[in-house]
Amino acid sequence: MKIGFIGSGIMGRPMALNLLRAGHQLFVYGRRFDRLEPMLVAGALGKGTPMEVAAEADISFTVVSDTTDVEQIIFGDRGLVHGAKPGHTIVDMSTVAPAATRRIAATLAERGVHMLDAPVSGGEVAARDGTLSIMVGGDAPIFEKVLPLFDVLGKNIVHVGGHGAGQVVKCCNQIVVGLTFEGVAEAILLARRNGVDPVKMREALMGGFAGSRILEVHGQRMLDSNYKPGFKVKLHHKDMAIVMDNAQETATPLPGAALIAQQMNALMGAGDSELDSSALMRALERLVGSPLGNGK
Repeated sequence: MKIGFIGSGIMGRPMALNLLRAGHQLFVYGRRFDRLEPMLVAGALGKGTPMEVAAEADISFTVVSDTTDVEQIIFGDRGLVHGAKPGHTIVDMSTVAPAATRRIAATLAERGVHMLDAPVSGGEVAARDGTLSIMVGGDAPIFEKVLPLFDVLGKNIVHVGGHGAGQVVKCCNQIVVGLTFEGVAEAILLARRNGVDPVKMREALMGGFAGSRILEVHGQRMLDSNYKPGFKVKLHHKDMAIVMDNAQETATPLPGAALIAQQMNALMGAGDSELDSSALMRALERLVGSPLGNGK
C-alpha cells in the first residue's frame, strides 16, 4: 500500500519503520533530515511538502506534537489537503483536543477526504515493538480499511466511536497514567520517609492488586532516578491541558486530573520538560527538600 507518513520523533520514526518492514511503500516529509534519515535509509521516499506526500498516497499518517502542528500539516499552504484526492484518508495519531479533531474531520469531509483520530499509548518501546495501544475515532468502514495497517503498529486496537472519540479516550488514558505515576511516586516517598527500603516495597506490591506496568517500569525509573525520556514531561503537560480544557467544556469534575496537571506545571517550571514524565517523582522530592525524599 502507498502510505504517506509525517512524524519522525520518538514515536513516529519507529512506527514508520515498522510499516516499511511490513512491505509498504512510504512517502515521508519532515523538517529535520537527521530524523528522516533512518526512514530514508530503510526505503522511504522523501517529499518536499505534505501536499506532495498526499499526492502519492492513499492513506496519510500524522504523528506530531500538538493541534497547531496537525492543522498546519493538513491545511497549510502546502498541506496534505491540497494533494489529497477524493477518498484519501488522513489518520492522525497525534494527541490533540477532541473538539479540534471534530472540526478538522468536518472540514475534510467537505472536500471528500476521510479522517480517523487514532492516538496511541505505550511509549517508545511499544512503538518500536509494534505493540501500541491504539484508540480510534471515526467512521467504522474507514476504520476497517485502515485496520491492517494498525495491526502492524499495535496489538490492542479498538474502534471507540465517531470523530473525536479516540482523543477523548486518550484523555482518559492520560488521567489513569498520570494518577498511577502519582500513586507510585507517593508510595516510594512514604516508604523512604519511614526508613523502609523502597526496592523491597515495590517488590512486595508487584505481587498484589497494586501491581501494574507503571509500577514495574516507571517505579524502577523512579528508584534509579533515571528519567531518560520515553514520553516527555512537556508532552504529558500538553495532554493534561487538553484534559482540563475538556473537563471545563463538559463541566466534568476531575480533581485527580487537576492534581496531575499541577504536578506537570511544577516540572515544567523547574526546567524538567525534556525528562520522562515519571520524573513526577522529582516534584514530590522537592516538597520534602531532598532528592531522596528523606528530609535530610
